[in-house]
Amino acid sequence: MPITVSSSATAPDKVVADLLAVPVYAAARKGGKPVLGAGCDVVNRALGGGLMRFIDEAGFEGKPGETLAVPTNGKLAAKAAILIGVGEAKKGTLDGLRRAAAELTKKSHTVGTVATTLLDVTPDGVDRAASAQAVTEGALLGAYRFDTYKSEPKPSKLKKVVLLGKSSAAVSAAVKRGQVIAGAVAWSRNLQNEPALVKPPEVIAKLTQQLMRGKGVTVKVFDEAQLESMGCGGIVGVGQGSEQRPCLVQMSYKPKGATATLALVGKGVVFDTGGISIKPADGMDAMKTDMSGAAAVIAAMSTLQALGVKCNVVGFAPLVENMPSGTAIRPGDVLRHRNGKTSEVLNTDAEGRLILADALALAVEAKADAIIDVATLTGACVVALGEKIAGLMGNNDKWNAEVRRAADEVGESVWPLPLPPEYEKMIESPVADIQNIGGRWGGALTAGLFLQHFVSDTPWVHLDIAGPSRAPSAEGYVQKGGTGFSVRTLVEVAETFTKPKK
Repeated sequence: MPITVSSSATAPDKVVADLLAVPVYAAARKGGKPVLGAGCDVVNRALGGGLMRFIDEAGFEGKPGETLAVPTNGKLAAKAAILIGVGEAKKGTLDGLRRAAAELTKKSHTVGTVATTLLDVTPDGVDRAASAQAVTEGALLGAYRFDTYKSEPKPSKLKKVVLLGKSSAAVSAAVKRGQVIAGAVAWSRNLQNEPALVKPPEVIAKLTQQLMRGKGVTVKVFDEAQLESMGCGGIVGVGQGSEQRPCLVQMSYKPKGATATLALVGKGVVFDTGGISIKPADGMDAMKTDMSGAAAVIAAMSTLQALGVKCNVVGFAPLVENMPSGTAIRPGDVLRHRNGKTSEVLNTDAEGRLILADALALAVEAKADAIIDVATLTGACVVALGEKIAGLMGNNDKWNAEVRRAADEVGESVWPLPLPPEYEKMIESPVADIQNIGGRWGGALTAGLFLQHFVSDTPWVHLDIAGPSRAPSAEGYVQKGGTGFSVRTLVEVAETFTKPKK
């Protein structure tokens, strides 16, 4: 990561830094004046009491994400100052803090050290430690860059962010937590952004083993022959068209004294051509991120020990490449899955559900008390909810509500979608138990109904992240490309997990 974050009780006018960043609130009513936040008083003194006049002349309103550089006339220990808009004080949220911190680090890539009083923007009803974590996450994720393949990369010069104001052991711990979580999101983003050429299933399996060393997570990798003997016909079938052989990564975290078990399952199609049902060429480059669900699950698993998660967590990442070839599955083929059910493949581009079926069945066998699967599963979900919101489906209202609560808590947008029993007829097959597509309409829902056949009566949530897994442009703490979406939701669920009632 390009920056480190620490805390300090140094006064804003005394802190030695390249840049001092202070918050300004937007007016609560139309036509009102912005409200100066913590630390603005020292900037005002440096301007001889003229800060509000300067703000008025610049047209600065304190809107979320708005910034304004301010001269300091050499009267502060910091070399320069910047105002960060944080919106109306009464409408403040933790996600707003993340976004403000991200704007700060994006604007500060040419300096070495930034000091900020953003920690004092703690929203109503939120403790200071939670704000510290949010600022840390936002600052780190805002500074994220992927320039591995640039011949002349322009790395950020920013190396340190100092949080000013009252500190405590809880605040210091929260900063460390934010670093762990942001690091996991960055790892997920990096894997998403890597070209498919360098991340075949075997490589991702090895990267997972490396990532989990010393983190209390055991890793098992099942190769193609083992998967075939295990009856995982979905994973083997989808992967058989590629020279890159499929595998399944199983991760297990078992803290002492844990009794409840959470299962996480992530779709890992390292590149998706659509197979024999080949996709159009336009936009196929984005299919290098069709393993976003697996990346999110792996990244989330890597944080559990550092965050002190108390429950057992088992993770499954089925990894395949979906290619057209003489050995690829064909429309009309029938696959037998781990739980014995068969599926007729009517479209080889509906492959994610085929590999998830086997992994979900294994999660049930692991005696999970609840399951979450994460997948870039359907374009239909993007049509329904756009590029920023994930679809949430599940078989247990209380478990659905808990996962949605976690997503809301960390600022990842999800929206509930139904699993209508009357749509089951759409995936009935004349030759197998079910078929892998259900017609033109309701594609996200029929995909969810397909997956439901493999979870038995275990409380289960399916997150279709096809939209928010990849961003077309930078916004807030999200950068263009892979977003690492759902890592923070999965971590929040794991930290608060208790057995849901079936």
